[in-house]
Amino acid sequence: MDDETSVPEMSDDEKRRDQLLRAAGSVEADAAPRITVSEHDGVTRIDIADTAAVRPGLPDGLDAEEDD
Repeated sequence: MDDETSVPEMSDDEKRRDQLLRAAGSVEADAAPRITVSEHDGVTRIDIADTAAVRPGLPDGLDAEEDD
C-alpha cells in the first residue's frame, strides 16, 4: 500500500471503541471504560471503574447460597 492511500494505525483505545460501537443499537456509553489500571512500585492493579454500568458478582439483593 502506498503512503497516499494508507490509513493511519489506530491506537488500542480507538480499536476498542470502534469495535464496541460497531454493533447494531450500540450507544456511546457502551464504549465507556469499565476498568482502571494503575501501577505502584512495579505492581499493576486492575480495578472495576466506579462508573462501570455492569459489575462482576451477583446483583444486589441476591444471596449466593439461595437455591432456585
